[in-house]
Amino acid sequence: MRATFVLVPGAGGRAWYWHRLVPELERRGCAAVAVDLPAGDDAAGLGRYADAVAVATAGSARPLVVVGQSMGGLTAPLVCDRVPVDLLVLLNAMVPLPGETGAEWWTATGHEQARAEAARAHGWPLDDDDAFTHDVPPEVLAGAPAPFAQSGTPFTEPWPLPGWPDVPTRVLAGRDDRFFPVDFQRRVAGERLGLPVGELPGGHLVALSRPAELAGTLVGLLAGVRLDRL
Repeated sequence: MRATFVLVPGAGGRAWYWHRLVPELERRGCAAVAVDLPAGDDAAGLGRYADAVAVATAGSARPLVVVGQSMGGLTAPLVCDRVPVDLLVLLNAMVPLPGETGAEWWTATGHEQARAEAARAHGWPLDDDDAFTHDVPPEVLAGAPAPFAQSGTPFTEPWPLPGWPDVPTRVLAGRDDRFFPVDFQRRVAGERLGLPVGELPGGHLVALSRPAELAGTLVGLLAGVRLDRL
C-alpha cells in the first residue's frame, strides 16, 4: 500500500526539518510531502497554516497520514477538516483544547514545571539549545537553513475546532525529549485525548536525529490502523 505522509513542521515552519525522514519513508515504499508554513507572516493564523498543508496534499495518494511535530500539533488536526485524512500522528507535539490559545497552552499544561522536574531528575541543563539539539548530529546542524522567524500570531488565536477530529490519532514522543519530556507528554495525551503515548528513541527533533527509527515507527502505525474511509 503506497501511503502518503504529509509532514507538518513545528515553530519556524521549515520543511527542511523533515529532509532526513523523507528518503527513509520513500525507501519503505511511501510518498512523503514536507510542507513549508507561513511562519514569518504576521497576517497568517492557524487557518492559513492548515490551508498551506491542505494545498500541499493535492493529488496525493491515499491512505493519507498527517504528522504534526511540536507546534505543528496546533495545525495538523485542522487539516482533517479540509482533506480526507486517514491517520493523524502527533510527534513531540502540542495537544490543544477547543478555545485554548497556544499562548495559554504552556501554563494550562504545566509545561515549565514538568520540564524543570525532568531536568532535575535526569541532570539535564535547562538550556533551549540543548533541549532541541542535544542528540542531532553536528554535521546535520551545520547544514541547517535559518528558520523562518516564527510569528506569534498563531499563538494568540483560540484553537478553532469544537472537538478533536474524528480521525484515528496516535501520539508519539521521543523518550530523550528534553523540551517536552515523555512523562509530560504521557499526562497531557491522557488527559486531553484519552490516548497512550508510543515512545521511540530520540529527542525533540527526532526526525533529524533518528530518521530511520521514526520512519519505521510511522509505517508500523499505519499498518495497525483500520482504513475504513477508503
